[in-house]
Amino acid sequence: MFKELYLKSIKLAGHKNSKSFLGFFSFIESFIFPIPPDVIIIPMTIAKKNEWFKIALIATLCSVLGACFGYFIGYVFFNEIGVKIFEFYGVDPSFWKNKVSSEGGVIAWITLLAIAGFSPVPFKLLTITSGFVHFNLIYFIIVSLLTRGSRFFLISFLIGNFGKTMKLLIEKKLLKISIIFSIVIIFFAYLVYIFLNNFLA
Repeated sequence: MFKELYLKSIKLAGHKNSKSFLGFFSFIESFIFPIPPDVIIIPMTIAKKNEWFKIALIATLCSVLGACFGYFIGYVFFNEIGVKIFEFYGVDPSFWKNKVSSEGGVIAWITLLAIAGFSPVPFKLLTITSGFVHFNLIYFIIVSLLTRGSRFFLISFLIGNFGKTMKLLIEKKLLKISIIFSIVIIFFAYLVYIFLNNFLA
């Protein structure tokens, strides 16, 4: 099923309404859709190199809006909807309910969000759980913007400026690149946390 969705997503990248599709899929991917926006971003950017910034911006903003919707699901409808999404991905929601706490674990949670936002780890499960544990919404939005934005802008910039050669490199080395950038994003997320903690205190 996932392979079929993947192939359909690639075909949509060449459609005249591809930006609308990108925005829609970036939105729903943040809380339920299994295929990452990258599969639309890459072919779109190859076809429209001069629009790489706009493509990345659409993906980032819609992804963060989707993350906020996932947060809302976890905050209000975790037992009714959130649990079913976890079960769809074969993840036991009781682990998150029992192990995650919104108190005393801000840095740990920011770290998880940073890794999930930039890497193949299911971002959607953390957006929903963030709402469930009532994680600070401001921190949540900032980390989501930093990680999703960094990922999508990096991919779009590289493809837009270096073309198909970079596409092959990204497809082969995306995991390694994600790990490196996740470390960088975690560091910046920590600095943002310290700043906001002092600013809002």
